Amino acid sequence: MAPIAISPPPIVVKSINKSGRPGVEQVDTSSLGTKRKIICFSDFDGTIFLQDTGHTLFDNFGCGPERRAILAAELESGERSFREVSDDLYASLDVPFEDGFEVMKTALDIDPDFKVFHEFCIDNNIPFNVISAGLKPILRRVLNHFLGEEASKHIEIVANDADISADGSEWKAVWKHDSDLGHDKALSITEYREEAKLQSENGTIPMIIFIGDGVSDLPAAREADVLFARRGLRLEEYCIENKLAHIPFDTFADIQKEVTKIARDDEEKTHGLGSPHNFNPRADIWRKASSKAAASIFAALSPREEKMFIWPETFMPRTPGLKSPAAPAIKEASALAPVAAVRA
Repeated sequence: MAPIAISPPPIVVKSINKSGRPGVEQVDTSSLGTKRKIICFSDFDGTIFLQDTGHTLFDNFGCGPERRAILAAELESGERSFREVSDDLYASLDVPFEDGFEVMKTALDIDPDFKVFHEFCIDNNIPFNVISAGLKPILRRVLNHFLGEEASKHIEIVANDADISADGSEWKAVWKHDSDLGHDKALSITEYREEAKLQSENGTIPMIIFIGDGVSDLPAAREADVLFARRGLRLEEYCIENKLAHIPFDTFADIQKEVTKIARDDEEKTHGLGSPHNFNPRADIWRKASSKAAASIFAALSPREEKMFIWPETFMPRTPGLKSPAAPAIKEASALAPVAAVRA
């Protein structure tokens, strides 16, 4: 969960799982038999879950959609940072943690094939990490409920912590990074990749997979060797427009099939040694950008400002007949509605 985002269109999924729903063919979760370490990172809202956890909390127990729309406009105009706006949203909440979760239990739907994909990751020793700008206690509670605590414990959550009073009258985010961004997803993936490389016996570089749905996932997505974008949503649209290599997916069953193919192809070409055959050279650029010398860039930028800084031409509305952008506004702003809310 993250505090501000444009509400996406409803997600339509198609799939098959072990219960026999029509759709794509289910992939076996047994061992791949490959050597290279694979690490998965995934967004939470709109990716693992089809709805946004922030919508539920802020609509039912906080500032409501009207106030949230005002805060969204302040963020998009650059008047306030992501962290400042987020602090206001969390401060508006007045509900005990468990009471808020009771509403989320009925409001959220998990991707119909995520549970089987998670079994696949466990069976193949693939670390699966949720990477989010939201609050870790909320994400963990949701995963515990929908997956069960035994399965949930295999998922590491890279997110912000929270300080929530017992009576629910005070909610505060404990930010992961000391910056206007609060949590720099790209930096977290870089740190994880370097740690995994150090832990490998022969210096082999792990294959990084990122799964997301929106443009707020772009900084993290560019750190990945393999990018999965939920079909029909803004991340896929951006990738198509900018010729960014990606694999569209409808459900996690599609991801499971592709990961199997990619892992076996890499094994055939590299025998699991050195860099992945599909190693992303752009990731090296981002690893350098997240060094101490460039840390001030990330620390100074909110999600909106970050996107405008790195890809300004993409987040400006198109004007018919013009080849260049007409005004410096986020492209998604045209879809801003009173229910605009947070997305991790």
